[in-house]
Amino acid sequence: MRQITLDTETTGLEYENGHRIIEIGCVEVVERRLTRRNLHFYLNPEREIDAAAPQVHGLALEDLRGKPRFSDIAEEFLAFCQGAEIIIHNAAFDIGFLDAELSRLGRGLFRDCCCSIVDTLALAKEQFPGKRNNLDALCERLMVPNAHRKVHGALLDAELLAEVYLGLTRGQGTFEIALQSGAALRHEMPGDEDWPPADLVVLPASVEELQAHAALLQLLARHSGKAPLWSRWDTPAAEQEGATAAPPPSAVSATVSAPVPTSVPASLPA
Repeated sequence: MRQITLDTETTGLEYENGHRIIEIGCVEVVERRLTRRNLHFYLNPEREIDAAAPQVHGLALEDLRGKPRFSDIAEEFLAFCQGAEIIIHNAAFDIGFLDAELSRLGRGLFRDCCCSIVDTLALAKEQFPGKRNNLDALCERLMVPNAHRKVHGALLDAELLAEVYLGLTRGQGTFEIALQSGAALRHEMPGDEDWPPADLVVLPASVEELQAHAALLQLLARHSGKAPLWSRWDTPAAEQEGATAAPPPSAVSATVSAPVPTSVPASLPA
């Protein structure tokens, strides 16, 4: 699938009051990989820029007087977006400005040239309700480096948005694994009648290793105030009683890649 993350900078906040686009940045993503085939324009808005706007994007009218107008780049821009899924953060804002620019040229709506439009602000609100979901907050939450973002810039923001979108749609929302009973898990495994495979190598833990493992789980439970999730595997009765017992030996057999210590520290570091 071909996708394009898109961002604009404008002379002000309301296209209804005649404000114009002064910068467009587009970043191409194909099969969830950034292709580095980008599109970027600075535009002459043919009007004044609101006094507060340069504090956001750092652009003044003097910087843009010799730049092309939107009408000069409209065909190239629409051709680049043709048939792609367009990804925008707070899409209503950018789409409103793009539609206003196209209307001045007697063209149709922006969405007519693309496959679909995805609003990452709506995606973020679904995943992180009640939290700040602007681009900076999402970069921090999804570990997307953005220290170089001193002011808003359409191309830079589109590049960051591409990384944020990939993070939002990666599919792994948490590191916590929902545990099922061993019987249920075995029942769901395809080809369970052939389980375990004849060539499967299993290195069971020794008695000493199991004892050390159980002691460490108990130590962790004391310090955290609750038993680790994996210690409750297939032991609903123990879970109901709040027990901190280690899993049965059959659940902790494992392939050993490094020596397992047989002694347990008396306490955890602070």
